[in-house]
Amino acid sequence: MTLQLFGHPFSSYCQKALIAFYENGVEHDFRLLDSDPATFAEFAGLWPIGKFPMLVDDGRVIFEATGIIEHLAVHHPGPVALIPANPAAAVEVRMLDRFFDNYVMNAMQPIVANALRPEGERDPRAIPDAQAMLDKSYAWLEARMAEREWATDAGFSLADAAAAPSLFYADWAYPLDDRYPSVTAYRQRLLARPSFARAVDEARRYRHYFPLGAPDRD
Repeated sequence: MTLQLFGHPFSSYCQKALIAFYENGVEHDFRLLDSDPATFAEFAGLWPIGKFPMLVDDGRVIFEATGIIEHLAVHHPGPVALIPANPAAAVEVRMLDRFFDNYVMNAMQPIVANALRPEGERDPRAIPDAQAMLDKSYAWLEARMAEREWATDAGFSLADAAAAPSLFYADWAYPLDDRYPSVTAYRQRLLARPSFARAVDEARRYRHYFPLGAPDRD
C-alpha cells in the first residue's frame, strides 16, 4: 500500500518530514491539506488533534515529523541513515533534533503568530521575548557550527532535517544578518541540500501566506 503523507508544502514540519522521503526516494502519496473539504475530513477522522504532518502506512497512523522520520528509518530504510546505528551518536542526533524544534522553530513561532493577530490583540512582549530566545539559540549554535558541516559528526541526519526548515523560517522572522556567520553558512548548506531544496521549491507559490513578507533572497 502506498504511503500517504497528509500536510502542506509551506509547513515547516511537513518540510522536515519530506526531507526524509526525498533523501531516500521513498514513494508516497502527498495528501494536500489546502482547500478540499473531503481531504480535511479524512485527515480529521484519522488524527483529531489536527496537527500535520501525519503519515498513514498500511492503516497505521504516525504523527509528528520526528515520529514519521523515525518510522521511515525502521520500516522504509534507504541509503541515507538519518538515525545513526551507533546508539551514542543517535542520542546526540535526537538531542539536536529537539533543540531545533523547541528552541529555534518553536521560539520563532510567536513572532509569526503575533503578526497574524489583529493589531489590537497583539502581545507587546511576544516579539522581544521570542527574539531573546532566538539570540540565545543562535549564539549557542554559532559556537557549535564554527567547525562543523552538519549538526553532529554522524553526517546529515534527523538533526539537520529539523534544522533546515527551522533556520529557513527563523531567519525570515528574525534575521541572522552578519551576527552569526557560522549559522548563516550552515543555513546555506542546508538550502543547497537537494532534498531540502526540493521542499523549498515546492512551497514557493505559497510564500504569500507568510505574514511578515517572504524575502526574495531564498
